[in-house]
Amino acid sequence: MTTNNCYIPHEVEIVERVQETPDVYTFKIKFTDPEIAKSYTFKHGQFNMLYLYGVGEVPISIMSNDGELLVHTIRAVGRVTNAMMGLQVGDKMGLRGPFGRGWPLDEAKGKDIVFVTAGLGCAPVVSSIRYVIGKREEYGKLVIMQSVKHRHDVLWEPQYDEWRRVPNTQILLAASREKTQWPQWELGRVAVLFDKADYDKDNCVVMVCGPDAMMSGTARTLIDLNVDPKNIYLSMERNMQCAVGHCGHCQFGSQFVCKDGPVFSYPEVEELLRHRGF
Repeated sequence: MTTNNCYIPHEVEIVERVQETPDVYTFKIKFTDPEIAKSYTFKHGQFNMLYLYGVGEVPISIMSNDGELLVHTIRAVGRVTNAMMGLQVGDKMGLRGPFGRGWPLDEAKGKDIVFVTAGLGCAPVVSSIRYVIGKREEYGKLVIMQSVKHRHDVLWEPQYDEWRRVPNTQILLAASREKTQWPQWELGRVAVLFDKADYDKDNCVVMVCGPDAMMSGTARTLIDLNVDPKNIYLSMERNMQCAVGHCGHCQFGSQFVCKDGPVFSYPEVEELLRHRGF
């Protein structure tokens, strides 16, 4: 008999592990309980709480699903994620989720779709990009803009090459600290890509993921380009611990990122982003 208690983690096993960069790794995991595996579903943009026994728990975006396997890409930045980096195939973890509000993919049908990401911010939108590609006829143009500090920071570059071959799809990449110009790459931050992006600004949905300053600046640039603020969505990152809005660690004004987000429309968070500390 399975349980839907959101406070109780279910056991998962690492089936595949990839060290993407020295501090970024990807786990493909499966539930050890077949009944939990059958009942588990998620919406693109949601997150799971991954629990390392005896160490702690962290919120990690659901990058995608690969059959019965869930894919999470993690950067080692703290006590728990650094400890998780030592896990290998066959090791076990706990998982609670999924949690939060995802991207508005159903509402975006029939419109051009624009993804704007920076750094590891690409991970939370990968499943959404694959979803749109899988239902290509239901959407308009697909534009993917990704910026990193150095070209070698970009993850899954072969994946971007595959996406370039998808009909009606545009891939734009930028590196802000490169000294050498690379083919199909621009030098600079993500803003240098906007003049090259080809989409209908009157009929689009833009999904942005990255540091707060980058997302706020991107939103203002899009508005200056006459994109409706209501059609701009941001994925916020905060200190999410309980994932159900009880502990208060991720309070964002009157809202909680864990349950009211992590995806917000820009008008919902515009004023909060103006104040440092929120």
